[in-house]
Amino acid sequence: MSREKPQAQTLRKHPEEYEKDLNPNAMKGQNIGVGEAMPEKNARTAYDVKPAHRRFNDFTDAALKDIPILPEGSRLLQGAVYIDLNDEHPREFTATADMEAGPDHLYVNKKTVHYEIWNRLIGIDNPERTNTGNSPE
Repeated sequence: MSREKPQAQTLRKHPEEYEKDLNPNAMKGQNIGVGEAMPEKNARTAYDVKPAHRRFNDFTDAALKDIPILPEGSRLLQGAVYIDLNDEHPREFTATADMEAGPDHLYVNKKTVHYEIWNRLIGIDNPERTNTGNSPE
């Protein structure tokens, strides 16, 4: 049994003249390399987005500034946990490789938000109940 780690697929799976037709999204969904790692680091926050700011008006400005929203067109990380602030009752979901932020979504990655703020966003009043240690890195 091999002890090597699985590697990402190579870009050249097919003859060059047919590659784009047969494999148009060769590396889609693979979370490797530098690429678009954590695009929300330089993104707008709930403070900057008027609908989110109005909806969460009981949050302080500082708290809203600590809620980065994934930019439109950004790919969600496969296996990462997100919520959509546009949902009436935001619920956690796990992203798949084919998901990306669209114009009708305000996605927030759980890893980028302090757990107390996250709990408030999903409607949990007792932060001790679900303290998972998620704090911004």
